[in-house]
Amino acid sequence: TWSFLQHDKYDIKIIDVRWGECPRNALDSNNSKDKQILDCILPSPPKLDKQPDIYVDIRIPNEFETYGKFNIGITAGIETTAVSQAWIEGCNKMDLVIVPSEHSKESFVKTIYDKVQNLPDGNQQKIGEFKLEKPIEVLFEGVDEDVYKPLEHTEMDSNFFDMLNEKIPEKFAFLFVGLWGQGGYGEDRKDISKMIKVFYESFANKKKQPALLLKTNSSGFSILDREGIKEKINQIKVHFPEDWKLPNVYLLHGSFSVEEMNNLYNHPKISCMVSCTHGEGFGRPLLESSMVGLPVIASNWSGHLDFLDSENSVLLGGKLVEVPKSQVWKDIVIEQSQWFETDDNQLYKMLNYAFENKNEIKSKAKSLMFKNREKFTLNNMTKVLDEIIVNHTKDTPKQVSIKLPKLKKLKSKVKVEEGVV
Repeated sequence: TWSFLQHDKYDIKIIDVRWGECPRNALDSNNSKDKQILDCILPSPPKLDKQPDIYVDIRIPNEFETYGKFNIGITAGIETTAVSQAWIEGCNKMDLVIVPSEHSKESFVKTIYDKVQNLPDGNQQKIGEFKLEKPIEVLFEGVDEDVYKPLEHTEMDSNFFDMLNEKIPEKFAFLFVGLWGQGGYGEDRKDISKMIKVFYESFANKKKQPALLLKTNSSGFSILDREGIKEKINQIKVHFPEDWKLPNVYLLHGSFSVEEMNNLYNHPKISCMVSCTHGEGFGRPLLESSMVGLPVIASNWSGHLDFLDSENSVLLGGKLVEVPKSQVWKDIVIEQSQWFETDDNQLYKMLNYAFENKNEIKSKAKSLMFKNREKFTLNNMTKVLDEIIVNHTKDTPKQVSIKLPKLKKLKSKVKVEEGVV
């Protein structure tokens, strides 16, 4: 929305919609960029006095609507190898589909279902294919380079700086940022439980040990949610012998502003970002951390490979496996689709490598930082978005106003007589 506003050629109205139980605290009226967006939100229930020339729906595809003369669907797409038939149907209603990564685009383009008809004998016959029929473009999620930037410790919030120094005595801390979803061991989409287990195994009983800091939550930021996360960590820890000296895992729980997240990425205690994610439509925290020069270890698959490379980051090998039944989600995550499973041994080796070669991975991370700060910025995203919209709407009929010529007043003389005009 902010990118649309920057071009100053659209009369923008926003219909506010909910997504699950996500907290509604993303926009701050004291922030100038957020204020521009807030001022465009229509009261509920929304009323439109005319059909929009362009309607943009930013939701999952099975919820797409077509209110405009030209309809655009924007979605993060999918973290697996295939999308549901309902998503294909939703996208085919639109005139244009926009996704954030090549991985997401590929999942839409390569997903094909058979069209069949029932025969009198009870069998089915293929009569065609059901697939994406509308144009699809990739638009990365640009990061505001004025917010996510390298900071000296003197530029950081002093209270936050001191708090992390006090709570984490270790000089080297791995950082994970992401939602801890549902599922048993190895089944949550970010694969957090396995990451913790392998972290424990990697540094157990060693003289020098790093820390692992989890910036995570499940359904919200309540005390109940926090205690639930702590219990999940303990359930992993208790599988190790009591006499083992395990490295520390810390939990950072709660809602952070973008400025606070940038402070976290920049804190000198935070030495490396790590994620064993099964799949990302884009993977925004990984990009944000790379924008400040934080080294990244991540799975070698899905959306984040658009901005991470094996030369300047650590990419974990593994294999595609079928999505577990616990993660099947009607019209979203479909049965028999696949996602990525990182190799435990590679993760073990790379965690140790990063810990023992801090200066080397930091140097490579700085090279990636300069590269990503050139390309994956909010301003560059704004330019690319405009190019996409202009290219796809240039032949769309526009509402035109009719200007009638001004009529000259005619001079006339009227003679009035009794009973006659």
